Amino acid sequence: MFRILGIDPGLRCTGYGVIETDGHRHRYIASGQIRPPKGSMASRLGHLHRELGGQLEVHQPHCVSIETSFVALNSGIALKLGQARGALISACALCDLEVHEYSPRAMKRSITGLGQAEKDQVNFMVQLLLNLSAPPQADEADALGLALCHAHNQGTSLQELVS
Repeated sequence: MFRILGIDPGLRCTGYGVIETDGHRHRYIASGQIRPPKGSMASRLGHLHRELGGQLEVHQPHCVSIETSFVALNSGIALKLGQARGALISACALCDLEVHEYSPRAMKRSITGLGQAEKDQVNFMVQLLLNLSAPPQADEADALGLALCHAHNQGTSLQELVS
């Protein structure tokens, strides 16, 4: 089985989700949230980096799938999200992991069949695809959705790696 860690980046709350897949069948491993404490930007980014590094060590994924930045109405918010993504991606790079990036629209289309799907539709499909007893938290659902998106987009390649 191939292990993928999905990341829904955020400066207030970063969701992560880990699945195992053979390219067709998917199994939930873990999910959670990283919430940096209030403080300077540097300390919050450091917290994201350290905490994700810990999750990478615990779960030992083969690769990472992360949401791309979207163009926000507020350039300050977009810049801060970009800094959070940079801290998270650098934690993955230090572990020599491939990082695959997907837009929110691509993830939604892969999971629900509709690029404009609402959050509750994504949550429902993640719960269904991973056979979860309850819907995951929103940030965790998006992270698991990103991991599933990569599994769906790399299905044939993953089967070759698993064999």
